[in-house]
Amino acid sequence: MQFLLALIVVGPLLGAAAALLPAPPGLKGKSPDQAVLRHGVTVTGVILLAAIVLALGFDHDQPSRMQATTDISWIHALDVRIHLGVDGISLPLLVLTALLSFLCALYSYFKMPTGPSPKGFVALLLVLESGTLATFAVLDLVLFFLAFEMVLIPMYFLIARWGGEGRQAAAWKFILYTLLGSVVMLLGLLLIGVKAGTFDMVALATDNGRGLTASVQVIAVLAIGIGLAVKTPMWPLHSWLPDAHTAAPTVGSVLLAGVLLKMGTYGFVRILLPITPDGMRTFAPYLAAFAVAGIIYGSLACLALARPGNKGDLKRLIAYSSVGHMGFVLLGIATMTPTGVNGALFANVAHGLVTGLLFFLVGAIKDRYGTADLDTLAGATGAALYGRAPRLGALLAFAAVASLGLPGLAGFWGEMLALFGAFEPAEGLSRPAFLTFTAIGAFGTLLTAAYLLLVVRRVCMGGPRPAGETPIADVQGYEFAAWTPLVALTVLAGLWPAVLLGLTDPAVQKLLAGGTR
Repeated sequence: MQFLLALIVVGPLLGAAAALLPAPPGLKGKSPDQAVLRHGVTVTGVILLAAIVLALGFDHDQPSRMQATTDISWIHALDVRIHLGVDGISLPLLVLTALLSFLCALYSYFKMPTGPSPKGFVALLLVLESGTLATFAVLDLVLFFLAFEMVLIPMYFLIARWGGEGRQAAAWKFILYTLLGSVVMLLGLLLIGVKAGTFDMVALATDNGRGLTASVQVIAVLAIGIGLAVKTPMWPLHSWLPDAHTAAPTVGSVLLAGVLLKMGTYGFVRILLPITPDGMRTFAPYLAAFAVAGIIYGSLACLALARPGNKGDLKRLIAYSSVGHMGFVLLGIATMTPTGVNGALFANVAHGLVTGLLFFLVGAIKDRYGTADLDTLAGATGAALYGRAPRLGALLAFAAVASLGLPGLAGFWGEMLALFGAFEPAEGLSRPAFLTFTAIGAFGTLLTAAYLLLVVRRVCMGGPRPAGETPIADVQGYEFAAWTPLVALTVLAGLWPAVLLGLTDPAVQKLLAGGTR
């Protein structure tokens, strides 16, 4: 188990280095480009297999206990340690990251985005995977920061070199926002480490803030929270996200929405809730207020983009929807209750599955029509997917209703539990304020349904293909292979939420109790 977790974290990094080397003559296949793309599929496939084996070998009777741990001294003078481990909170995110990375590599093997040599693309994809997996596996604050930052450079280059129109400006906006937030976050992490005398996240969580004064906790939550909120992204620190998604290649958007946004909310749960509970209690009402503002703002922005005549970009619309969905995650965290935090973690995974599928589908539509402009797609010669590509249209409708939170699909449970948590917040938090947040969040679900159904009606519905019009391809074999796991897991999580909640709930209970359970 220790070896598996180390392989999962380090393996993609070694694969990235190997991707830059010349392919052995017997493995080149038709061309060196094909060989390096196949290398990406192989490495991400091995990491996914290792993550599945790790999940199967995980002791599901004790999901609150850190398992597969490695603890080695690294920088003795600062007591920084190479400390790895997984529990019921991090394991689902670890498997989700490995799955989406493999599906993106598989998709790219058949549909490589336009840009420079595939060597750099595959190497960056693997470095990005390694950094994300490390973020969910490390248990030292300094290592967490390094892993958190490790993903920025590969994502910057994926957007800037393989992106679409406006990619340079979008890439710069992405890197500047996230770097500035990270500088402030580093100061907060160092403050905790210096004042508590350790950077070990397990020891700090067990101490539950008893070694930190209230003022230190408040300053730490403010500093770390800003860095995490930018990555989440929380309104009003979200403005880098729509530009990044619109310009990014399809697989870049899938990974950005599916796993990178989860790093911010994971930091709130893993670091701020257990280590600085008094500081979190001070800021929880403000976090909840920003969360519900993001829910309403994201939904209204999507409605505006979906309205006829506004030249709304479908990728941009899905990006704004992420602002709303991550608002529910932040609302659940702000309640500081097991119900709310479990809902936040469930919504995290559900958003990764559903929005990852949505970006895959939007990328496929853009490839076929040469545009993601809603007015063009909904015009007389536009998509009308039910008549022109029925399987593609059905999948888009499925992903849309999953995203709006239809009962029986993954999107439902996280948002519902987050609202339930806000209805009965933790002791010491203002119940009237959180009841107001609950009502606003519930109204946001109606707005979400409105814009997603409007998108389905405009893009999918319409008459059959006119005679003489060039047909478009329906779902291809490689697309079916890349999308089917996301569809299946969306249904599984919706019909059997206990699979995920059974992992997260004991770990959340222990985390909120300061390791005493």
